[in-house]
This record gives sequence, C-alpha cells and structure tokens, in this order.
Amino acid sequence: MDQHIGLDVSLKDTSISIRQDGKRVWRGKCPSDPKLLAEVIRKRAPNAKRVVFETGPLSVWFFHALTAEGLPAICIDARHAKAALDMAANKTDANDADGLAHLAEVGFFREIRVKGFDSMLMRTLIAARRQLMKMRVQMSNQIRGLMKTFGLVIPKGAGSVFERNVVTLLEDEDNLARIILPLLKAWGDIRLRVAELTKQLVVMAGTDQRCRLLASVPGVGTVTATAFAAAVEDSINFKNSRAVGAWVGLTPKRYQSGEVDYEGHISRRGDAKLRTLLYDAASVI
Repeated sequence: MDQHIGLDVSLKDTSISIRQDGKRVWRGKCPSDPKLLAEVIRKRAPNAKRVVFETGPLSVWFFHALTAEGLPAICIDARHAKAALDMAANKTDANDADGLAHLAEVGFFREIRVKGFDSMLMRTLIAARRQLMKMRVQMSNQIRGLMKTFGLVIPKGAGSVFERNVVTLLEDEDNLARIILPLLKAWGDIRLRVAELTKQLVVMAGTDQRCRLLASVPGVGTVTATAFAAAVEDSINFKNSRAVGAWVGLTPKRYQSGEVDYEGHISRRGDAKLRTLLYDAASVI
C-alpha cells in the first residue's frame, strides 16, 4: 500500500506524519536533516508515494536533498496549505504535519517549481549586493545627520566626493572627528564590498546567455537581467509571456460576486524586488 508523508519543517526539528488507507499510521519528530529524514521515511514508509512540505527558508535544500535520496519530494505553496491547516482545532507542528499528509493523500494541493542551486546562487548574490547598498546609504545618511547637529552640512555628492567633503569639514573638529571617522571608514569598507559583488554580478551575467540577451533590451541592465533569469530560469516553465506578468504580480486583481465585478490594483503577489526592477525598466522604455 502507498504511504503519504507530511513534513512540517522548522530550523531545529521536523514533524513527520504518515498516512495510509485514510488513516494516520505513524507520526514523530526528527532533526531537520534531509539524510536523517530519508532514513526515517524509508524505515517507516517504504512505499512512500508523496512527501509533501511547505515553502520556507529550507525548502530548496530539502527538495533537492530528498530528491537525491530517491524520495518523491513535493513542495507546495504555504498560502494554499494554510486554509487546510487552519481547520485543525490546535495549531501545533504535529497537527500541521497531519494536515500536510492528508493533503498529500487526497491530492488537494498545487505543486510549485523549486529553483535550482545555480539560480539560488545568483539570487543570493543580488540580495547580498542590495543589502550592502542599503547599508551604505544608511551609513552616509547617519554621518550627514550627526555632522549637521554641529553645523557641518555636507555638500551633495556620492562616492569619493562624499568622503573628501567629510574629511575636509572635520579638519578643525578633532573631538567630532574621533567619532565620525570610524563611521566613515566603515562606510568606505561597505563601498568596496559593493564594488566587489558588482564585479561578480557582471561576470556572472556575462557568462549566461539569457542575461546577455535580456541586457540587449533598452532599459534592462545587469541587475534586472540576472534577477529575471534567476527567477524565471527557463521559458518552458510558463505557457506564454502573459503568464509571467501574473506570476510576478503585475496584473490587476479581480473581484467578482453576483452583479459586482471590478478590477483593482495589481495583485503584488510574487517577487517584490523583481517586480520593482521590471517596473523601472518599463519606465525607462
């Protein structure tokens, strides 16, 4: 007989529930390690037909690791699973695992596409660079605000111009300089790290044919091209180009009930950063 497994994954432990013939036959916990989970599943459910878990921080790792172990891993959207899991009287990890196992057994779920490690590496590089750029701006604004308190207004300018202006204003302010210069050094280090990640991103985009083709479009640069290529991966994942807009959340949300039928703002479901980049590119065009 086929067994259906539900996994409620957390950083430390994973709750496991196994169902067969409409009944729960076993449930327990295991450390959140795909190899250990695979051993437990092979022992408790040798005829596993589906191993279902929700999207989350570990879903990419779990999917590829469990698939490599020869298990039929299926990742489903947490938003779709939430409605079914909320039917349980008590919100516990064990009950969530039972609910996921039940969904696996009846087949009432929508499997999502899990990205490959290469795409996730590209997305990680983009996210790390974006975070450092945000920190750089925050640090420069902090320096401007602290110096403004003492009547030292830094002229407009970025990069090395900003650094020269700060050093010039602090020439006769020894007490304040001891406070601001460490911040300025930290800002400079972040600026260098941003430059390093930018070089890595340019090299990565140059070796990817998809990124080179996308970058040839007016208004599309290296960041937008790599972000789009990493998110979409392969065009065969979508029926047509219109489906991509809906997937990113750029199509209007619709509400219909009886005589009421209207379209609202865009759904905003999907990758918010990619949606912002595509909107900026469209504005340039």
